[in-house]
Order: sequence, then structure tokens, then C-alpha cells
Amino acid sequence: MVLVIVSFLIFGLLYIAPGSPEQLVLGNSKSIDPATLKAVRQEYHLEGPFLVRYLDWSEAALRLDFGRSIRTSEPVRDGITQRLGLTAQLAGLAFLLTLALGVPLGVLAAVRQAGLVDRGVVFLSIVGLSAPAFATGILLLYLFAVRVGWFPAFGQGEGFADRLHHLVLPAIALALTATGLVVKITRAAFVDELQKDYVVFARARGIRPGRVLFGFVLRNAATPIVTAAGLILAYMLAGSVLVEVTFALPGIGALLVDSVTAQDIPMVQGLALLIAAVVVVVNLVVDLLYPVIDPRVVFSRSSR
Repeated sequence: MVLVIVSFLIFGLLYIAPGSPEQLVLGNSKSIDPATLKAVRQEYHLEGPFLVRYLDWSEAALRLDFGRSIRTSEPVRDGITQRLGLTAQLAGLAFLLTLALGVPLGVLAAVRQAGLVDRGVVFLSIVGLSAPAFATGILLLYLFAVRVGWFPAFGQGEGFADRLHHLVLPAIALALTATGLVVKITRAAFVDELQKDYVVFARARGIRPGRVLFGFVLRNAATPIVTAAGLILAYMLAGSVLVEVTFALPGIGALLVDSVTAQDIPMVQGLALLIAAVVVVVNLVVDLLYPVIDPRVVFSRSSR
């Protein structure tokens, strides 16, 4: 249902946008062959009432057929497929960095609650949340690519090692804001669990603090952390636009910017629907993981 609503909005907003695909393809010349104009209108589903056009487009979208790009004349599906791998690699690396930094720092802040370490970690998380990814990316470029020269300033690299070398700085820029969110959520979840009776009883029985923390508390506090992780992963896959533009990475985000600038309606529609599908699928996977993480969570059918 979410995808149906989103697809209708995507098609409707671009339908009422100024300009039309035939103007972009054929130009504003007045001496256009009617047969050519008709062929272009049929190619981009520009004939018929709005609802008929939407149903034709949505039926083709179910087959992953989003038409042809106005800018490049290639199938939209091929254009997205060529760029999707780089964006997935960038988002995956940034996601791993986010969890590797955010969860341990959040646990550390909760264990050292109200102490100097806690205040320092919370301060750094606020700084991370307040810094836009593109601004952090520009700072990282200046420090580590221009001044020090440890990392390349742009491009995607070739081969696994070179690709990883090129993606380190953009992944860090993308991960910093998300890391601050994971720190805050992890800290809040652990602080709440550490105050419960089962933790006091476990400590009174002489169970090692490490086992109490990671064997009991971590599992009970994992639900909000997994929820945040799912939202962050969807954000990284769908919201890496500014980071890719900053580091000149030819991924999905850069393709979306170029397509909007060129008024490439079929490509924008395909990308927008892909982003919506990613968000829906990630949220579904997170919901299905809840009973695995916490057996107390049970899905049941509501009775009348």
C-alpha cells in the first residue's frame, strides 16, 4: 500500500511539473513531424487520461520496466543497475562504521553514566548529529585528501583495494551523523536496562559484569538499536546524494541529481520508486527480526 501511494504521488507530481518529455527530446522547434511527435508520446506514455497513463506506467514498473531515459536514451533499469553497486558498497561501509563506533560508544557512555566519559561521548554525538554530511565531507576532503594526501579526492577506483581506498572518506562523512544517533539510542536503551531488577539480581549472584552487560542487557536493549539501524541503513542507501556529489562518485545519488537537473522524468520516477522500495523492504526486515532478537515479541492476528 505504501508503494502504491508513493508511486501515485511520484507520477502525479511529475505529471503536473512544467515542461514535457517531448519538448526535451525534440526541442522547441515548430517544424516537428507529427508522426515523430506521436512516436515520442507513445514511447513515454504521454497519450490518454492521467489515470490510464498511471496504470500503464505502474503495470510496466511491476516488470521493472521504467521506460527509457530522456537524457541518455538507455533503459532506466540499466542506468540504475550500473550505479546501484557503488551506492550499495558506500552505504554498506558507512553502515559498518556506524555500528562499529556507535554501539560501543553508547555502551561506554551508559556504563559510565554521569561521568566525564559519558559527557564527552554525548557531546561528540551531538556534534555528529549537528554536522551535515556534505559539510563533513568537504572538511575531510580538505584535511585528508588535499592537505595530507592520504586519500584520493574523487572517483570510485578500480579493484577491491582501490575502491575501498576511495570510499573511506565518503563513508566516514556519511557515517558520522548516523553514529551520533546510534550513540544516543544505545545509551538510552542501556541506561534503562541497567536500572532493572534482573541486572541487580545477576550482579548479586556474582555473575561477571561483562556477561551481565553483553549476555543479558545487550539482548534486551537490542530492539531500539536494531530499529535505528534499519532506519539508518535505509537512509544511507537512499540519502547518499550530497556525499556522492561531494566526492564525485557516480552512484544512485549523483544519478538522481543529474536526472532532476536534466528533467529526465522516466529516470527520476524509477529512482524515486526504488528509494521507496528500499525503505519499505528494510523496515519489513527489521520488523521480522524483532521476534528473533526478543522472544517476548509475538506477532498475532487480531480477533474480532
